[in-house]
Amino acid sequence: MRDDEHGTDTVDARLAARLAELRAERGWSLGELAERSGVSRSALSRAERAETSPTAAVLNRLCAVYGRTMSRLLSEVEAEPALLVRAAEQPVWEDRPAGFVRRSVSPPHAGLRGELVEGRLAAGADIAYDRPPVPGLEQHVWLLEGALEITAQDVEHRLAAGDCLRMRVWGPTRFRCAGPEGARYALAVVLP
Repeated sequence: MRDDEHGTDTVDARLAARLAELRAERGWSLGELAERSGVSRSALSRAERAETSPTAAVLNRLCAVYGRTMSRLLSEVEAEPALLVRAAEQPVWEDRPAGFVRRSVSPPHAGLRGELVEGRLAAGADIAYDRPPVPGLEQHVWLLEGALEITAQDVEHRLAAGDCLRMRVWGPTRFRCAGPEGARYALAVVLP
């Protein structure tokens, strides 16, 4: 798999390699990781071989096991982070079946606790995360376009364009785009 004519690996291929490295660093078998994450052994194997790109929900489960935010994991497969990230260079990851596009506007850096992400959900998209990647993760969701329903700690919040929801994530969350149009939001993520 190649990104361009210069022969660099695609993000999916680098992500697959990093997932395999993280498991190997801990000395876990695929079976052990499956037990810890709740993701099937076969799905993990396919993801580590870049046969499939993991969904947002699967990546979230793996991030929880490895103690990383999704942005941090994705940044680990990118080159060294720059101080200035041009719009055309901001990493984009898609979960097409779920109707979710994620852009790392300010990729995370080891020395910093915060990051900024742009999320886009297609009309009707409904993404549920069974746990946060890092317990107590602080999130600020600023809805830029559309309508969005976010459920956290069993409380549903309905956001309209311009609204901002601040939350600390300890348990399951759900992002649902119930409107007739897609939703676009800025997500500020701060590690505890």
